[in-house]
Amino acid sequence: MARNPKITFIGAGSTVFMKNIIGDVLQRPALSGATIALMDINPQRLEESAIVVNKLISTLGVKAKAETYSDQRKALTGADFVVVAFQIGGYEPCTVTDFEIPKKFGLRQTIADTLGVGGIMRGLRTVPHLWKICEDMLAVCPEAIMLQYVNPMAINTWAISEKYPTIKQVGLCHSVQGTAMELAHDLDIPYEEIRYRSAGINHMAFYLKFEHRQADGSYKNLYPDLVRAYREGRAPKPGWNPRCPNKVRYEMLTRLGYFVTESSEHFAEYTPYFIKEGREDLIEKFGIPLDEYPKRCIEQIARWKGQAEAYKSADKIEVAQSKEYASSIINSVWTGEPSVIYGNVRNNGCITSLPDNCAAEVPCLVDASGIQPTFIGDLPPQLTALIRTNINVQELTVQALMTENREHIYHAAMMDPHTAAELDLDQIWAMTDELLAAHGDWLPAWARTNHKVQAA
Repeated sequence: MARNPKITFIGAGSTVFMKNIIGDVLQRPALSGATIALMDINPQRLEESAIVVNKLISTLGVKAKAETYSDQRKALTGADFVVVAFQIGGYEPCTVTDFEIPKKFGLRQTIADTLGVGGIMRGLRTVPHLWKICEDMLAVCPEAIMLQYVNPMAINTWAISEKYPTIKQVGLCHSVQGTAMELAHDLDIPYEEIRYRSAGINHMAFYLKFEHRQADGSYKNLYPDLVRAYREGRAPKPGWNPRCPNKVRYEMLTRLGYFVTESSEHFAEYTPYFIKEGREDLIEKFGIPLDEYPKRCIEQIARWKGQAEAYKSADKIEVAQSKEYASSIINSVWTGEPSVIYGNVRNNGCITSLPDNCAAEVPCLVDASGIQPTFIGDLPPQLTALIRTNINVQELTVQALMTENREHIYHAAMMDPHTAAELDLDQIWAMTDELLAAHGDWLPAWARTNHKVQAA
């Protein structure tokens, strides 16, 4: 009898996200008998998630089974796939700290979970926990594939490949397919008729091709149409969030010639051009939603709480397919049926104009042999140059983690494009000091302010 896969979900207390991923998985015939091992440090949220999975199983009428664990290594034992989704330090206290302290210094942010001082701090909090998962995986499931949904994605992926190069891992984000859907909507073209190829780094990948299939089977480049729609005020159309009008990316399209895959609110703080002290005209012109992430956290916590309650009390849980890649990866590896996904992996020469060891986001073929990144070659020079400014920050944060050298935390903050455009060196040092002090025990011991460094 064919064996069923074991899928371990670390951070299963993210009930709504977990429900989407596991719902996708259980709807695939080859995976419908899977063992779902749920692990979380919060017993109440873990129990809620188990109730939701069991209701999914009964709604779909499949033979899967759910198990719950508070012990990470036990949850991982014998796993074939490991899905990771957690936030170290949560909205409170850590996200609040990441916004409030920089604001005191006049540094305003929008999302602060990927780059900038917020992204650096999140990386320092998060990577040690991901490394612990890698250590446990090497002990009890060395062949398993890690599907990693945690931010800061690029820093995490890079740090894992540096310290645990044998771990099979991919960082997953839905911005590539999500943005392609938005652009198709902006141009009133069915998404199914769009063809694209994207490459870069997480949250700063660009569509190298964005095309529309014509009736005769040929393809038409849509970039001129997108620029025209922006110039004529027809694009961007209002999106899901009225606070985020998406103008930054269209503006950058007119300057770079390519459209970036991650949202305007993110992109505004990855570059030095949009959020500037004393330039409220820019904030207004491009509709930049300052402090967006804290607002979103509060709304999301309330919404997810409501949804989790609804799932707990419902007899059946309706399961729509999400746009996450996890289930197609698991299905392709398990059955050999090929699929193509966009994944974050060690570059290894896929993008020849970026460093080999950085975390690149490229199209990957997935089949029984695992996740195989595809070759891109050189990016256009203006895209390479902009991406490198973000890689600098990621590289120095990973260096800090690998060498346990606190100095590199300050260097990373210094190199951040938005921080450097707003603050002088003394302010950057003082702000970093304050952030490290405020984070306290959320950070590894070597990074804490009260950690005594021996004189050489």
